[in-house]
Amino acid sequence: MRQYQHRLTARADKRGLLEITSEVEGWTRGQSVESGLLTLFIRHTSASLLIQENVSPDVLHDLERFLMRLVPEDEALYRHVEEGPDDMPAHIKGALTQTHLNVPILDGRLALGRYQGVFLFEHRRVPRDREVLLHLVGA
Repeated sequence: MRQYQHRLTARADKRGLLEITSEVEGWTRGQSVESGLLTLFIRHTSASLLIQENVSPDVLHDLERFLMRLVPEDEALYRHVEEGPDDMPAHIKGALTQTHLNVPILDGRLALGRYQGVFLFEHRRVPRDREVLLHLVGA
């Protein structure tokens, strides 16, 4: 068994879902691991990771709108408002989603389903860089 690690920086230009599948898959293929497990971990509390459909943009749009309705940006609802009206809602959305993913590696590729992609889910409005750690174990 071999282990590899990588820091992937993704620029989230706005709130919403940013597909990072090609960047993750490109790095993974470069490690020459045929079978294993890739763990992805985002080092932030106001963004998250998802595996979601990557064919219809309507799916991404509907997910974003659902979370906006579920967790409104209303400062009257929260005590933590120092960083703006989107900050505490971003933390709540981060808590409801995932900070890490595990993806099997099969025949040297991410073993995602036909319509699945890996997404960074940015919950803040202001553009920012996000760091995702990749840890690959395999042979």
